Amino acid sequence: MPISDWPAQERPREKLLSKGAASLSDAELLAIFLRTGRQGKTAVDLSRELLTEFGGLRSMIEADPSTFCQTKGLGLAKYSQIQAAIELGKRYLEENLGKKDILSSPDDTKNFLIAQLRAYPHEVFACLFLDNRHQIISFDKMFKGTIDGASVYPREVVKQALARNAAAVIFAHNHPSGIAEPSLADKNITRRLQDALKLVDIRVLDHFIIGDNTAVSFAELGLL
Repeated sequence: MPISDWPAQERPREKLLSKGAASLSDAELLAIFLRTGRQGKTAVDLSRELLTEFGGLRSMIEADPSTFCQTKGLGLAKYSQIQAAIELGKRYLEENLGKKDILSSPDDTKNFLIAQLRAYPHEVFACLFLDNRHQIISFDKMFKGTIDGASVYPREVVKQALARNAAAVIFAHNHPSGIAEPSLADKNITRRLQDALKLVDIRVLDHFIIGDNTAVSFAELGLL
């Protein structure tokens, strides 16, 4: 039965409009993007099939274009639509966070950093440069490495902080393993960065380790 013949309250688009996007399942949300199914399958049927095939929504979203497009019913147009939606979400989080004092919104900060960093298959070290009101000046992904680590250069961080006219900074990097526990190397580089930035009167407010949908704060652990 085509979706147009379903009761109105069960159609994904109508359900979203009447109950809100949070009321939809992953398959229903995906069906709104896909818009159409294929012969013998509604968009919802196709969405359920795809989520099973990829092993979940996240795996599908993070698939590279060639892998994504190998699946019947998907192509570059749908890949582009989904990637654009993900990027809009990231920019929304950044814009929302940019209007706040970072220290007054730790959950928003964590959600933003998770959205930005968790999907990388290698480590990425980033800096949130802040003004004297602790609002965002810029978010810069400064270093990247292999799955085992990234080379972080304090001199380059100091140089960028001064160029941004920052008064404070928050560090963040991902652990591709998904385990958000600070390593000895993480602690050591944080101390080196603190010492370097202290010489130019720039405060280090925190360092977040991003794992699988989680963020661990050095400050909350008493490591700063």
